Amino acid sequence: MNFAIRRATKADCKAVYTLVKELAVHENMLQQVTLSYEEFERDGFGQNPWFESLVAEVPEENTSKEGCIIVGLALYFYTYCTWKGRSVFLEDLYVMPEFRGCAIGKGLLSTVAKVAIEQQCVQMKFNVTDQDIRTRAFYAAKGAQVCSFMDNWHTQHLDAKNLRKLANEAP
Repeated sequence: MNFAIRRATKADCKAVYTLVKELAVHENMLQQVTLSYEEFERDGFGQNPWFESLVAEVPEENTSKEGCIIVGLALYFYTYCTWKGRSVFLEDLYVMPEFRGCAIGKGLLSTVAKVAIEQQCVQMKFNVTDQDIRTRAFYAAKGAQVCSFMDNWHTQHLDAKNLRKLANEAP
């Protein structure tokens, strides 16, 4: 399937926010989403953004809608590890169910890795629910290691070697 990955713009905010909520539904945690759309827009697309995001879009021939539609997202921000240095934290990676299995998730993840390498990050961290075995296997196949487990969440990381390898696979 044809798809494109690009940085999200303010015009994409509504679609990105909708996908974040879809992810919360997928994880059976929608009730924990308390952030308003206005706060989300301010924090990600305002004067001093607290996060960055990428979107994956497919052309209209793959959908019932007119024009390209956003079907996936990667939302991330930068952190710092006093032992390792610059890091990126992948907060959300989500692809609509009907578009899974088309390498969109891999493309988003690889593109975040490429951005991280460009920003001189040495690792990527993310959390995965204990119940989401498929996603944990997806990350493990990319070289992710579990670094902690708490409250049914696995904190995983990609080290510098696997981050560079993944970045080289970016579309």
